[in-house]
Amino acid sequence: MILTFAIIALISVAGASITYLYEKEDSLMARLAAGNVIGSAILGTVGFIAACVAGLSAATVVVSLLITLAPLAILFVNKSIRKEFRHDVAKAKGKTQGTNLKKTIRFFYHAFILLLLWFFFERAMIETDQGIFTGASQNLGDLPFHLGAIYSFSDGNNFPPSNPSFAGAKFTYPFLADLITAEFVKLGIGVRQAMLVQNVLLGFSLFVLLEKFVIRITGVLKTGKIAVLILLFSGGLGFVWFAHDYWTGSKGFFELLWNLERDYTIGEKFRWGNSLVVLFITQRSLLFGMPLTLIALTKLWDVFVSERSAEPIHSTAGKQADKTVAPFSLFHFSPFSRFHFSPFPLFPFFPFPLFLVGLLAGTLPLIHVHSLAVLFVVCAFLFFFRLDKWRDWIAFGVGVVIVAAPELAWSLTGSASNLKEFIGWHFGWDLRNDNFLFFWLKNLGIFIPLLAAGLFLISRGDETHPDARRKTQALLFFIPFAFLFLVSNTVKLAPWEWDNIKVLIYWYVGSLPFVALTIAWAWDRQGAFRAAALAAFLLVTLSGMLDVWRTVSAQISYSVFSHDSVRIAEQIRAKTAPNAMFLNAPTYNSAVVLTGRRSLMRYSGHLSSYGIDYAPREADVKRIYTGSPNYLSLLEKYSVDYVIISPEETANLSVRREAFDRFPTIAEIGDYRVVKVK
Repeated sequence: MILTFAIIALISVAGASITYLYEKEDSLMARLAAGNVIGSAILGTVGFIAACVAGLSAATVVVSLLITLAPLAILFVNKSIRKEFRHDVAKAKGKTQGTNLKKTIRFFYHAFILLLLWFFFERAMIETDQGIFTGASQNLGDLPFHLGAIYSFSDGNNFPPSNPSFAGAKFTYPFLADLITAEFVKLGIGVRQAMLVQNVLLGFSLFVLLEKFVIRITGVLKTGKIAVLILLFSGGLGFVWFAHDYWTGSKGFFELLWNLERDYTIGEKFRWGNSLVVLFITQRSLLFGMPLTLIALTKLWDVFVSERSAEPIHSTAGKQADKTVAPFSLFHFSPFSRFHFSPFPLFPFFPFPLFLVGLLAGTLPLIHVHSLAVLFVVCAFLFFFRLDKWRDWIAFGVGVVIVAAPELAWSLTGSASNLKEFIGWHFGWDLRNDNFLFFWLKNLGIFIPLLAAGLFLISRGDETHPDARRKTQALLFFIPFAFLFLVSNTVKLAPWEWDNIKVLIYWYVGSLPFVALTIAWAWDRQGAFRAAALAAFLLVTLSGMLDVWRTVSAQISYSVFSHDSVRIAEQIRAKTAPNAMFLNAPTYNSAVVLTGRRSLMRYSGHLSSYGIDYAPREADVKRIYTGSPNYLSLLEKYSVDYVIISPEETANLSVRREAFDRFPTIAEIGDYRVVKVK
């Protein structure tokens, strides 16, 4: 675990050095948060290329790591950047010296976020003598999926990546987060430890960058922390159902709180879910992609509100960076600087900062492709809202295309996904039989009314500091996010309509500055307004707090892999080739998942969500296990090397065991048996 921390610390500093090329003034914490994301994106991308060329090994991981650390040279080569870095370090040290109320609150706030993330993500994967468990209610199917991807890289040497759940198809799921974990595993780090540290630090980076994004838009410091807490504990009116359970049940309040039997943000009655419970612990790609997207969105906002076009200067020329006024605030203005640096002396007006951020955003196809789609929508709107910034938008777009186009071309070529399954008319997202308005009120509580109030406050402005232009820009910047909400409620963007959450969550994030502004505005008015602000905050977070508490207090423990399943997986890894083909039941928790070996087919729920037509293959899998007359020819057709017969097969399929007695058994533990058929 210490080695994981050390590696992430190194790549974070390397990534932070890149931030000086597009961001003149920032806190050291924000730079390191961005650096963690940038460094991870570079490590994953370079590692992917290296593994495709020479396979994944400790040597290729070390080479990839050295390349990732190359940006550290920026701190040694450029004197002005080195000076800025020293200044940021000194400023960070100054914040830790001495004590006052403001420093104490800031320390405990960040410590609380970090500890909460640690105890939460610690429940993602639990290893005991009885097997592997998960302590997260929505992670039962997602944990084995990610373990299957990780082991396919670390133990199966699956490069170029093919789908470990559907042999022969390209692995089009954004896999870079899992590939980075596999790189850590190749250095001798345990899977659980690598996932835990990686998740916690990516999560902390996300919330630091979200705080920065919100403050940039509102200009009000407290809105950043309010927004972070709302996203952490996002939820709707589930606390009403909790109150009903308390009043109608026999348990006392604290007894019920320590024995929660269900979630109050996700289930049959609720579909939004808490961000930690349903998104960040289950969708590691989003946990990686969102902070990278926030880096791009923050830079796009800076350019969108700036008076002048982003004309770069050379940091070595000693020129003063141009100043811009802070975003519109109902309370005050606070100036901040934007720094422009161009390595192209022949093109002095080339907006290199936007181009560089575009290059970083271009890695999103292999990280989280929905985040890239969100950036495309936002940029399309901003382009037409500020045509005078055409040079900046084009520079950003060119940077994105340079990296993203090859990645998208690779992903889409040879994919087994049917793209027609991803688009279709579907009203109301996942409202089912609910009324549209009641559905959103139930799932988000008063979040949308608070958003409307925030937009009104922005449009009304502050009598002391009126700035019609800033008000207009804040409202215009929200329009693409409102468009995302509209599209997600009218069009199905994935084979499973609930997956529209991958886009809807960005509407939620884009709304947070205005929701937080409403609460901050009321809080600053004292008296009854302050009480209303506190009540509003609790109304949009109480349900999420219950679900997060249910996880961190270890009230959930779902078995994913039994003790015998783990042991048979160890034997399979020891006795079979890394590229061996296995036949197993189409379930999410086959022991083959833990081996890195290919499966003819795994969980149909995952395959359908990727638009893969698995029905013909599933029918053949059933025929083979039943020992149908042509089962031998089917084994030959699919080039199956091994067949596993275990409780997963007997529980989900009709298995004729005697049909496989003709084959030699290469591994057997308890009810688990592996036979070699080729």
